[in-house]
Amino acid sequence: MRRNVSGYAFAESIELIYGRSEFLGIYFGAIVGGSLLSLFVHRHHVYQAYGASGGVCGIIFAYMLLFPGSSIRMFYLPFGIPAWLYAIGFIFFSFFGMKANNLGNIGHDAHLGGAIIGLLVAAGLHPEAVRQNLAIFLIVFISGVLVLIYLWRNPILLPLSAIFRTPFAKKKNPLAALPNHKRENLEMDAILDKIAQKGIHSLTKDERAMLDRMSGKYQRRDDSKNPESGLAI
Repeated sequence: MRRNVSGYAFAESIELIYGRSEFLGIYFGAIVGGSLLSLFVHRHHVYQAYGASGGVCGIIFAYMLLFPGSSIRMFYLPFGIPAWLYAIGFIFFSFFGMKANNLGNIGHDAHLGGAIIGLLVAAGLHPEAVRQNLAIFLIVFISGVLVLIYLWRNPILLPLSAIFRTPFAKKKNPLAALPNHKRENLEMDAILDKIAQKGIHSLTKDERAMLDRMSGKYQRRDDSKNPESGLAI
């Protein structure tokens, strides 16, 4: 049976059908989960936040799992949104709001963490609900795993392109921005280190050419009237 419920009824439905203890377990579990995700996201800088909105998000997502076929009714919409569509939109909005440094002065990280933990607590208490509402569970669980992987590899919230590069992306030479004479000195040091470790026969054709060119340059510098000028000849 499809349920179309406005926001104030989520907690009441869970408490009446599943009991106050389960409701409180989901609620406080989601608050803790949201706080932990927020702490993890902001672990490299000073951050302060307060509130229990993560617990509210946990109750909403627990409701979507425990009541298959439900839809979410928002006050400003005349129709209900299917739960699976609401879950996708909520996760995307929370993630990009979090990347935008908590857009709108809202704790999007706490909302996302609370929603994930609330659903997982409800799934642990009622595993049969996972089988009945598998789509919602997989959407939230897989999205949560991907977000955690992203945050683990990207602790300062860099753009996605900094993490997921295409395998054929052309790598930039880190020495390209240096002045010519500094770049040549660094390249020459690398060649000399290679000779010291593996012998001169290990040099490639380009490295040999570089060695000959730089040897001639150093020789001309020694023959100049001011060899200590530091100029690249």
